[in-house]
Amino acid sequence: MQHETMPNFLKKRAFLTPERTAVYFNETAISFKELYEKSSQTAGKLKSVGVKKDQYIGVLLKNHLDTIVILFALQLIGVKAVILNNRLSKKELIWQLNDSRAASLILENDFYEIKQALEVPVFTKDELFAASTETPDIQEEINLNDVCTIMYTSGTTGNPKGVLHTYGNHWWSAVGSALNLGYTDRDRWLCSVPLFHISGYSILMKSVIYGMPIILHESFDAHKAINDIKNKHVTIMSVVGTMLFRMVEALAGSKLPNHFRCALLGGGPAPLPLLEACKAIEVPVFQSYGMTETASQIVTLAPEYSITKLGSAGKPLFPSQIEIILEDGKIAQAKQAGEIIVKGPNVTLGYLNRPDVIKEKFNQGWFHTGDIGFMDEEGFLYVLDRRSDLIISGGENIYPAEIESVLLAHPDVVDAGVTGFNDETWGQVPGAFIVRKINARVTEDELKRYCLENLAKYKVPKSFYFTEKLPRNASKKLLRRKLSELVHEGRIHNENSSN
Repeated sequence: MQHETMPNFLKKRAFLTPERTAVYFNETAISFKELYEKSSQTAGKLKSVGVKKDQYIGVLLKNHLDTIVILFALQLIGVKAVILNNRLSKKELIWQLNDSRAASLILENDFYEIKQALEVPVFTKDELFAASTETPDIQEEINLNDVCTIMYTSGTTGNPKGVLHTYGNHWWSAVGSALNLGYTDRDRWLCSVPLFHISGYSILMKSVIYGMPIILHESFDAHKAINDIKNKHVTIMSVVGTMLFRMVEALAGSKLPNHFRCALLGGGPAPLPLLEACKAIEVPVFQSYGMTETASQIVTLAPEYSITKLGSAGKPLFPSQIEIILEDGKIAQAKQAGEIIVKGPNVTLGYLNRPDVIKEKFNQGWFHTGDIGFMDEEGFLYVLDRRSDLIISGGENIYPAEIESVLLAHPDVVDAGVTGFNDETWGQVPGAFIVRKINARVTEDELKRYCLENLAKYKVPKSFYFTEKLPRNASKKLLRRKLSELVHEGRIHNENSSN
């Protein structure tokens, strides 16, 4: 197998457009030249504390300019970054560090308490920056087959798995996105999704590959996002459904400036009412489909189809392929639901230290996503649901996202989640979890009647639970498997229940 090499991404970008702004963070702006210099200096500090090429190094950091510097410093010296979710429990973090066999850990100053529980060397951000600086061994070239990052999937069953991302995965992800969305020298990408998720990290990689400024937020705030779109001339923003919903609410019928050309929507199927609300105020939404294993989006709806194919995730990006397969392994016909399988240079090589899972998930270069969807006659993908979330009731397949879309269209519902409950008669029945708008008193009976108007009877939830918020991960993706736990733990109630 031929090993393709390229110049080190950041060093090449700093050479090509040194004065161009790389990152805006709060009131600070930094050029690509400055980013390279800071990252190179930090690489020298990493060397002085014993970090070596090809090691796996844990990174537990927040959205911050310092985080970008550290992540690129690791790239400059050929270190594999195990990027950890900073919202995990101490127990979960320790498990992932042990699983990855990380040689050391770099963490935020205020995460210091975890240091006591670890056996590997730990450096806070301040300790690293205070270290002496040696001359780093900068990798002038990178091999596209070399592992750049490891990110753990949330895992729908069992322990999470460390997804391997090569430099080639990140390169082809950026190329595929540019060939679909286009790129101009006026583009600026707003990143308020976590850098420890592929959605955030992929924006960093696009930045150096395109020579594009990014506007980094510590966390998502709808009003701050809207202000920066207007004042910092943001053209593209990565969002998930809940973020987009809050922005539509904050806009209150007003429009974004004409220079904003793309809200790239990921994180699961979007409810049609939300897409229609965006259409009404001319917010350009590009629905996409992707996962950690595909180094961000692998399917995106091209702009000219955003209205005629409303609700579709689009077609695969130029370097990628998708198929829908049935239980017997045969290719599905148009509009026939089956498992989505994907292939392309942006798809992971596999999972860290998990050859068993690689064997299970890959077949002749095709990655089995476990997601359910169909393609129409023109090849547009419609994602129905996660296979793990599928409810089978009396032999009928029920997709939670379809029910959630109906519930979210109700004027008194802010958020909705649906999961399956065991049932002696039907095997499983759907149950709904509802977040009501402030001061709204919509009842279970009202919502059942509403669902009956929009869904087949067998799809109507048999129970409704009302709560203040739904369990979501750091990228705001609904964790359906945790919904039933709220009931079992007594943290949620059914208003029609006698308990």
